[in-house]
Amino acid sequence: MKQWLRQHRYALNVTLRRLFLQPFSWVANTLVIALALTLPLIGASILTSVQPLVREVSITPEMTIFMKPNANPDVATEIAQRIKEANNVNVSSIKIIRKDTALIELSLNPAWSQALKVLEGNPLPDAVVVSLVSSDQVVTHAQQLAQTWQSWSGVDFVQLDSAWVQRLEALLRFGRIGLALITLVVGLVVLAAIFNTVRMQALSQREEIAVARLVGATESFVRRPFLYQGGLTCGIAACLAIGLCLWALSPLNQALLGLAKTYGAEFSLRLPSTDILIWCFIAAITLGAVSARWSVTRNTRF
Repeated sequence: MKQWLRQHRYALNVTLRRLFLQPFSWVANTLVIALALTLPLIGASILTSVQPLVREVSITPEMTIFMKPNANPDVATEIAQRIKEANNVNVSSIKIIRKDTALIELSLNPAWSQALKVLEGNPLPDAVVVSLVSSDQVVTHAQQLAQTWQSWSGVDFVQLDSAWVQRLEALLRFGRIGLALITLVVGLVVLAAIFNTVRMQALSQREEIAVARLVGATESFVRRPFLYQGGLTCGIAACLAIGLCLWALSPLNQALLGLAKTYGAEFSLRLPSTDILIWCFIAAITLGAVSARWSVTRNTRF
C-alpha cells in the first residue's frame, strides 16, 4: 500500500513539475476547456430552473364549449351526452357548468362583484368543460375536436385551455435533446484538447520515456503522470466552468427580475443541484484521464 501511494505521489509531483514548466500553454488549455464546459452547464441551469415552474401549472388539457347566450339549458346537456356517446379516446371527463352557478362563483370574487351588480340579468352562457387525455399530439387532436364541436347547433365558441403548457413541455423536451447534443459536442472538444495536449507532452518527453523504459519502468509508471495531467486539467476546468456559469447567471437573473415583477412572480435561474455538479466534476476528470490514456498509449509506441 505504501509503495502504491509512493508511486502516485511521485506521478503527481512529476505532473505538477511539467505543468509549471509550461504555465501559459496549460492555463490557456484549461480556460478553453472551462469555456466549453460552461455552455452545457448554463443550458442545464436554465432547464433545471424552468422545469419546477412548469410542474406548478396544471398541464391537464381542457376544452371549454360555450353555449349561445339565448340557448336552451337542455342544449348543454345534449352536447355533453353527445360527446360522451361518441366514446372518443381523447376525452377523459365531461363537466357541465350552468350559467347560474358560474355567476354565483364569479360574484364571490371582489374584483367582479361590483361590476356584476350593475348588469341586468346573467350575461354568462352555459358551458361544457371537456378534459382531454394528455399526449404529445393533444394539440392536434384538440384542434380537430374544436372544429367539429364548433359546427354543432347551439355552440357559440370552443376554447382550448392549457395548450400553451403543452407547447412549453414540447419546448422543454426539445431543450433537453439539444442540451444532450451540446454536451456530446463539448465532450468531443474536451477529448480532442486533452488528446492533443498529452500528445505534444509525450513527444517532448520522448527521450525521458525511452530512458525510463530501459531502466525497467512499466507502462503504468510511464502513463500515470499523463493521466494525472488530463484529470487535473479537466477537474480545474470544471471548477472554473461552475464559477463562470455563476457569473453569467447574475446578469440574466437581473434581467429576469424585472420581467417576473410584471407578472407578480419571483423567478430566477440557478445552478443544478450539488449532486449533479459533483457528478459533472467526476465526469470531467474521468473524461480527461481517459483521453490522456488514449493519447499516451498511441503516441509513446517507440
